Amino acid sequence: MTSPSPTVPRTEERWTALQWGTLLVLCAALFLDALDVSMVGVALPSIGHDLHLSTSSLQWVVSGYVLGYGGLLLLGGRAADLLGRRRVFLIALAVFAVASLLGGLVDSGELLIASRFIKGLSAAFTAPAGLSIITTTFTEGPIRNRALTIYSSCGATGFSMGLVLSGFLTEAGWRWTMLLPAPVALIALIAGLKLIPKTPREGREGRGYDLPGAVTGTGAMLLLVFTVVSATSAGWASARTLGSFVGVAALLAAFVVVEQRSSHPLIRLGVLRSSGQVRANLGAATFFGSYVAFQFLVTQYLQNVLGYSAMQTALAFLPAGALVAILSTRMGPVVDRFGTMRVISFGFTALVIGYVLFLRINLHPSYAGVILPSMLLLGGAFATAFPSLNIQATNGVKDEEQGMVSGLLNTSFQVGGAIFLAVVTAVVTAHTGSGGSKQAVLDSYRPGLWVVTGIGAFGLLLTVSGLRRRPPSYGLLVASSATEAPREASLPDREAEQVAVHD
Repeated sequence: MTSPSPTVPRTEERWTALQWGTLLVLCAALFLDALDVSMVGVALPSIGHDLHLSTSSLQWVVSGYVLGYGGLLLLGGRAADLLGRRRVFLIALAVFAVASLLGGLVDSGELLIASRFIKGLSAAFTAPAGLSIITTTFTEGPIRNRALTIYSSCGATGFSMGLVLSGFLTEAGWRWTMLLPAPVALIALIAGLKLIPKTPREGREGRGYDLPGAVTGTGAMLLLVFTVVSATSAGWASARTLGSFVGVAALLAAFVVVEQRSSHPLIRLGVLRSSGQVRANLGAATFFGSYVAFQFLVTQYLQNVLGYSAMQTALAFLPAGALVAILSTRMGPVVDRFGTMRVISFGFTALVIGYVLFLRINLHPSYAGVILPSMLLLGGAFATAFPSLNIQATNGVKDEEQGMVSGLLNTSFQVGGAIFLAVVTAVVTAHTGSGGSKQAVLDSYRPGLWVVTGIGAFGLLLTVSGLRRRPPSYGLLVASSATEAPREASLPDREAEQVAVHD
């Protein structure tokens, strides 16, 4: 009888209970951040009616959150590096819980918008801090890829399920869409105090604070997001909008000058010399930006053209959200086998095909034949691309810069969403005629859907261009802190690809 051959234990893939607990807390926070981005959409008509808000004021219930989130992510990411990731994460999570409670109790539109801005601000600190805690807690390679896919899947699921939950909660009252995150955030906060390990502050060892960079960089992002989201009502060619864009350009120029001269920059500009970083951030902007605009148009189409209720709209999006929840946690081994850029390219391909198929809509579409195929493809796209973009951006980066690249990636997601949504909204508005028939409304949506498809196609071309291959060059990898670290020798295909994209 032949004895079985011995196996080598893979100790690097064994997670401790503390690691599982930490990941669970971080996943809960990201789920809430993503949920809050999308959940308020279906509740807007009820909010406007109860609080007597005009359409222009109502948009700031959404835009106020995006302004705080997208505008302060760079600062939030660097604060995590310098002040301590655990500390920044827990304080911001506590603020998120309080702001959620206040948002469900206020009785004026101004206070609701203010609470939404504060929630966005807190999310701007929890998101990069949470991602950098993962990338500094789990060893780079398969174990980190698995953690990141689970983490990213919670964000993708939260965003996809936001409309679904909002449809159910709005039936009971719009305030429940604001109040729901509060107890969940409180539970996550209590668990985080016990489970997230304490780490020394990186800022104590000779690192300073880049106050001029923080002021100019944060100011530029805040002004950019504000200008974009308000351009639809103010007019893209108005003096206010053009003047704001000039201000953004001036602040960005000042930011670059400051960062080049600072000994402790908010963002080390050299990180952008990595083509892998550039592709990850542009991919994040085009992927999420196109989907945010698509979701906005689809919600309007389902309710204004097809006459769906809030509940029916939620159920229409349910297959996409369910598919994200099922598939995204299984992406770790897929990324290990094929590499991030191949998986991202697959996600973009599914995304674009889903957009193209949705162009077949009419006044009386078959849900199973017209709408459902797009929902399934978009769910598959999110499940594959979203985790892979997070892995692509954080691989090979030094621990003390994980917060920085995490903030940069999340900024790309949020600013891309704000910019492309505003662009698509402007296109739809420009094609809206005087007639109020359902066919006229549908005709105004089609140009916007074509723009959404074009944005997705651009992202696909961008990622496909990163699939070139070359032999591994470990010396090149070691030379740059912003590039991919060497992989295990047992994964030659993925290793060669990662070197190729991080040149």
